[in-house]
Amino acid sequence: MPWRRLVAVALAPYAVWLTFAYGYHFLDGVNLAFHEAGHLFLLPFGQTLHFLGGTLGQLAVPAAAALHFRARGDRFAAAVCWLWLGESAMNVAVYMADARAQALPLVGGHVHDWLWLLSKAGLLAHCETLGSLLHLGASGVVGVAWWSAMRSAFGPETSPPEPALLDGAS
Repeated sequence: MPWRRLVAVALAPYAVWLTFAYGYHFLDGVNLAFHEAGHLFLLPFGQTLHFLGGTLGQLAVPAAAALHFRARGDRFAAAVCWLWLGESAMNVAVYMADARAQALPLVGGHVHDWLWLLSKAGLLAHCETLGSLLHLGASGVVGVAWWSAMRSAFGPETSPPEPALLDGAS
């Protein structure tokens, strides 16, 4: 499909920007909604899961979307969702690296998730390094996702699988 090729090519500079110059942008507003929802969903399961819930929420939604599209046989849409997952992980990396400085504004001004989590784990002194490592891993996800989108868009045309007919149906 020509529109998929256009989108795949347009994602190239976005993927490069994410990898080398990531900054908060429009998609992070969407991620924030899923982040906050994650806190609410995991609130009944104790403090640790409550604090981790935001990150889990914002990563679970694009991963679930990617798995959904992959199961439907839409490799292109799945690749775009994997790219979204990588972008969301980059947002988490910035938040994680900010744990000591606490310079980022927080919704409601509550406790910084990663300050709490890393302090509890005895890793607060390493928050910047951990954030950098997460950004590096997320950059790999973005790169592979973009490459998968390109392969899907420019590869041989494939049709989605036909639904199986019930036995005995004519």
